[in-house]
Amino acid sequence: MSQLNRVADERAARAVVRHHSELSAALTNHVTRLVDAVDAGVTEQVWLRRDELVAWLHGELLPHAYAEEAGLYPAAAGLPAGELLVQGMLGEHRAITALVTELTATASPTTAAATARALQAVFATHLAKENDLVVPLLVADESLSLAGLLDGMHELIGAETGSSPGGCGGGGGGCGCGGDAASVEVDAPLLSIDPRLDVRDLPHGERHARVLAAIDALPADAALVLVAPHAPRPLLAEIDSHFVGQVTAEWLQDGPDVWQIRLHRLSVAA
Repeated sequence: MSQLNRVADERAARAVVRHHSELSAALTNHVTRLVDAVDAGVTEQVWLRRDELVAWLHGELLPHAYAEEAGLYPAAAGLPAGELLVQGMLGEHRAITALVTELTATASPTTAAATARALQAVFATHLAKENDLVVPLLVADESLSLAGLLDGMHELIGAETGSSPGGCGGGGGGCGCGGDAASVEVDAPLLSIDPRLDVRDLPHGERHARVLAAIDALPADAALVLVAPHAPRPLLAEIDSHFVGQVTAEWLQDGPDVWQIRLHRLSVAA
C-alpha cells in the first residue's frame, strides 16, 4: 500500500470514529431526555421524547447500521480474522433493531425508559468493537482501501468539512461528499410516469422516514420514483428490511449529480 493510500485510510478511520462519537452523544442526549421525562411523571413529555428518539433512530442510527452492513462488513468478513467478528456485529444489529421495535411499540413509560437505556448500552458496546476491532482490521489489510469503501457514504462518516475520506470535496455541512447541497440545484429528468418523491431538499434526518412512509402508503402494484442527492444504498437496505420481498428497486439514473430509483410495491399473493 502506498503512503498516500495509507494516509487516506487513516483519515477515513478517524472520520468513522468521530462519527461514532457524534452518534453516541446524540443517543445519550435523547435517552437522557426520555428518562428525565419518565422520572418527572409527565406523560405528554414522555411520548414526545420517545417519538423524537424513535425518529432519530430511524433517521440516523439504523441507516448507519445498514451502511455498515453494505459497506464495511462484507470486506471485514472476507478477512481471516473477520468472519466471526462480523457475525457478532450483525447479531448486535439484530438486537438493536429489536430494541427499536420494542421502544416504538410500548405503551409503558417505565418500559420505554428501560428499553432506551438498554439500547444505549448495546450501542456503546457495539461502537467500541467497531472502533477497536473492525476499523483497525480494515486499515491494517493492504489489499483493502477503507477510504474507498467509505467513498460517498455519509451514513458512515457523518458531515465533514473539507475533503471526505473518499476524496470528494465537501461543504460546510450536509453530506460528507458534498453532494447534498450541490445536486438540489440540478434538474432531474422525467424518466417515468410514476409520481416522484424528491428528498434532496429535505434534512438528512427526515429522508428515510419520509420514504418509508410513502412506500407504506402505496397500494399494491403501484410505484414511485425516489430522487436523491447520492446513491441511497443504506436506504434501500432499510426498505428491504421493512418491506421484505414487497418492494423492487429499478435504478433509472445513477448519478453523477442526481440518482433516481423506481420503487415498485408488489402485489402480495393471498
